[in-house]
Amino acid sequence: MPAEPVPPPVVVEDDTRGRTARRIVTVLAIAAVLPALYVKGKHDFFDLKIYMAAMDWWAMGNPLYDYVQPDRVQGELYFTYPPFGALLLSPFALLRLGATVTIFTVLTVLAVVVTTRWLVDPVIARHNLPRIFTLAVAVLLVLAVESTRETITFGQINMLLVVLILADLLFAVPHNGRWAGVGVGLATALKLYPGIFIVYLLACRKWRAAAVASATAAGATLLAAVVLPLESWRYWTHELWATDRVGRTDYTGNQSLLGLIHRLTVPQEPDRLLWLALVVVVAGYGLWRAARAARAGDALTGLTLTGLVGSLISPITWPHHIYWFVPAVVVLVDAALAASPGSRRRRLWLLAAGVTVIVVYGVVTFQKWGTAPVPTDTVAEFVDRNVYVLLGLVLLAALPIRGKPIQSDTLHEAPTGR
Repeated sequence: MPAEPVPPPVVVEDDTRGRTARRIVTVLAIAAVLPALYVKGKHDFFDLKIYMAAMDWWAMGNPLYDYVQPDRVQGELYFTYPPFGALLLSPFALLRLGATVTIFTVLTVLAVVVTTRWLVDPVIARHNLPRIFTLAVAVLLVLAVESTRETITFGQINMLLVVLILADLLFAVPHNGRWAGVGVGLATALKLYPGIFIVYLLACRKWRAAAVASATAAGATLLAAVVLPLESWRYWTHELWATDRVGRTDYTGNQSLLGLIHRLTVPQEPDRLLWLALVVVVAGYGLWRAARAARAGDALTGLTLTGLVGSLISPITWPHHIYWFVPAVVVLVDAALAASPGSRRRRLWLLAAGVTVIVVYGVVTFQKWGTAPVPTDTVAEFVDRNVYVLLGLVLLAALPIRGKPIQSDTLHEAPTGR
C-alpha cells in the first residue's frame, strides 16, 4: 500500500521581535504615567472648588460674577464661565463636594477612553495593529499628558468639550448628519473658545453645519438669558471684555502668542498691535491648512490644526486647554506607519516622539515659575517658557495632511440621521 501522504511541516512564525517590541512599549507607557502619580492631588481640584464656591455664593442671593477668591499667582480669581456654563454647573452645588469631584474625575477618564478609541481605532484597522494592546497603551499615554493631568487635578470640564467637538467633526459633519454642528455649538456656548471650530466649518464651506453650530450656540445662550437675564446682561456687556478677570497673561502657564509676547516685554504691557498681527497670520495660515486637510478627506488633521490655532490665538491658554497635541501625535504616528522607509518616516517618528515627550513632561508640572512677573532673558529660557507655543507653531507647518482615509475609517461611524 502506498504510504499515507505526510502534511508539510507547520512553520510557526517567530513573533519574538513583536513580543519584545510590545513589552518595551508597555514599559514606556507605564513609565509615562509616573508623572500623573507624582502630581496626584497636586491642585486638589482647585478650579472645581472655585466653581462650587461661586455656585454657593450665587445660591445665597449674591451676584454670580461678583464672586472673587484671592490667589498668590493670579492675584484674584473670578467665575468666568458664560451663563450657559453656570446653568450646567449649578445642579452640582446640590451635591457634596466629594461627590462632585468623583463625578468630574470619572467622566473625564471615561471621556479620555472614548475619545482615544475614536482617534486610534482607524489607525489600528489601517495598519493591522493589535487592538487591545494599542488602545491600552494609547489611553495610558493620554492620561499621562500634562493637559489631561491638569484637567483632572484642577477639576476642569475640558474633556466634555473635546467629546462634543470630536463627535461632531469626526462623525456628524463628515457624514452630513442631521445633528452636524450641534456639538461644536454646545461647546462654544459652554466655554467660548471652541467657537474657532465654527470658523473652521466656514473655511471648509460646510455652510449648513456652520449655521447649525451658530444657531445652537445662540440658542443655548438665549436659553441662559431667559433663565438668568441679569447675569447674562452683565456677562455679555462687561465681564467678557474684562480680560484681567481670567488671569495674568505673562505667567508661564499661559501658552498663547500673547503670553509669549508679554513674557518678552515684562514689566511693560505687550504690544497688542503686534499680537493682533500675529493672530491674523497664524489663524489665516492654520485655517488654510485645516481647510485643505478637510477637502482631502482628512478630518482629524483639519480639526487638530484648528484646535492648535485656537490655543495659539486665544489671549489666555492654560496647559489644560491644549488637548490638541494628542490627535497631532496620532496623525504623525499614522503617517509614519504609512510612509516608505527613509528620511521622511524617520522625521515623522522623531516629531511624534518629541511631541509626546514634551507634552508628558509638560511646562508647569515640574517647574516652579514663581509668582512675580519676570522677563525672558536667554534663548534657553525663551524656549523653556514658551515650549507649547513653539510646538504649536511647528505643528501648524509640519503636521502632514494624509490622503483620503480608507474604508476602515468608518469603523465607528455614527448614524447620519438622514
